[in-house]
Amino acid sequence: MAQQKLRKQETLAMRKRLIGQSCRLFYSDDPVKIVRARGQYLFDENNQRYLDCISNVHHVGHCHPKITEAAAAQMDLLNTNSRFLHDNIVLYADRLAASLPEKLCVFYFVNSGSEANDLALRLAQQFTQHQDVIVVDHAYHGHLMSLIDISPYKFRKLAGQKEWVHVAPLPDTYRGIYRETHPNPGQAYADTVKDLIEDVHKKGRKICAFFAESLPSVGGQIILPQGYSAKVAEYVHSAGGVYVADEVQTGFGRVGSHFWAFQLQGEDFCPDIVTLGKPMGNGHPLACVATTKEIADAFTANGVEYFNTFGGNPVSCAIGLAVLDVIKEEDLRGNAMTVGAHLKDLLTKLQTRHQMIGDVRGVGLFVGLELVKDREQRTPATECAALVVKRLKEEDRIFVSTDGPWESVLKFKPPLCFSMEDAELVAQCIDRILTAGGHFRTPGR
Repeated sequence: MAQQKLRKQETLAMRKRLIGQSCRLFYSDDPVKIVRARGQYLFDENNQRYLDCISNVHHVGHCHPKITEAAAAQMDLLNTNSRFLHDNIVLYADRLAASLPEKLCVFYFVNSGSEANDLALRLAQQFTQHQDVIVVDHAYHGHLMSLIDISPYKFRKLAGQKEWVHVAPLPDTYRGIYRETHPNPGQAYADTVKDLIEDVHKKGRKICAFFAESLPSVGGQIILPQGYSAKVAEYVHSAGGVYVADEVQTGFGRVGSHFWAFQLQGEDFCPDIVTLGKPMGNGHPLACVATTKEIADAFTANGVEYFNTFGGNPVSCAIGLAVLDVIKEEDLRGNAMTVGAHLKDLLTKLQTRHQMIGDVRGVGLFVGLELVKDREQRTPATECAALVVKRLKEEDRIFVSTDGPWESVLKFKPPLCFSMEDAELVAQCIDRILTAGGHFRTPGR
């Protein structure tokens, strides 16, 4: 039976009636109805093509034929509970292990980044027998209750901070407490974590884990200062805790120079637990926790079996293996490095032409463009950023979104097949909009 086709307004009306309204659409004032995709492009019901700078989930490109073929072939053969013995899960784990430091050698497969982070929290608490967690400000680690509790981005809007959660300053060298002129911001920001640990100990509490995205995304496309993670790990280990690196947004070669974003912090740094998600299945629900044998053994020793019905099923692992193949065969890490550097260079050149561009930062195809009303004061230009996003969509059919505490950062996390021409188009369009917009009068002025 052919699937019923709806007109856009019918789809929108049904969504408003049937889907919870807290599940918001992109461009909610004028949503785009997407009906197909390929590579870095999305197409609406009128076959208009949009350049996608948002979908970091579709890591190797939308609807990549090799991913689709792998999924269909395995689905036609077998998809079953992951508690049956099967080759795919062990072959995939072996491939992941080869990409990670040697000590990260035990894997738990789940279905989403939220599930992965929740399990990481359980592993850390079981291993240390402590409860308290340190997170960085503005962090977001997922939508489960356990993760809202450790996500300042969420809990500040809801029930507030739990007594077992402690918030360290976001290591933002553009608008944080230690900025680009500081001689050693990595050490300075790490010392804020050390101070926090001492405060926790004074309260008679003990640290379970330090939890951080390897590159804070919701915080505003932040690049952690060099030396930060290794020093924080040293302090956390001394307190009896573990370091959890959230790679849900940034793993699998997005940074270009390395396969994992935590590796940007140097060879002397290795987390105790790493969580993987979004890009792992190129749109298919697939996520994972990688950890050490010691932490995994402590989790086993609690005597409670852990199983995940769909986590690591044959189809999911076939897709995961195909994603790894495409990343290698198409040199998408190399493309992320080359195209990302070109995009960053183009945006940096725009900074010399437009006073509104306060900062350009990023690595690989993880780039942020921060808009400000005043370069000296670094006042966030929230309304202007929203207007740029709106005009890129309406005038140029380019999808971009904002992030950061004030939604003043244009973020670029496109599929890794993003091209040099795509980067040039984006820069040209932003240049035109900022030139035509002047200072962007804010509403009501």
